[in-house]
Amino acid sequence: MEQFFQKLPWVIIIVLCLTLGLAPYHPPHIWEKFQMLVRGHLHRPIDWFDFFLHALPWCMLVVKSYYSVR
Repeated sequence: MEQFFQKLPWVIIIVLCLTLGLAPYHPPHIWEKFQMLVRGHLHRPIDWFDFFLHALPWCMLVVKSYYSVR
């Protein structure tokens, strides 16, 4: 897995974060889903899928950063 993230270009991850990670942009959808998670309102499977879909680019950014610093 480390090799995958080392080969993955930063540009791709940043573009994913700015497009899928933030879309729709006002307010960012991931922020709304995160607030629903904190409040305990993520009950439907579609909400969980949507949360993970929008959170995936940000998780990839964190993992890529970790492997880059290491």
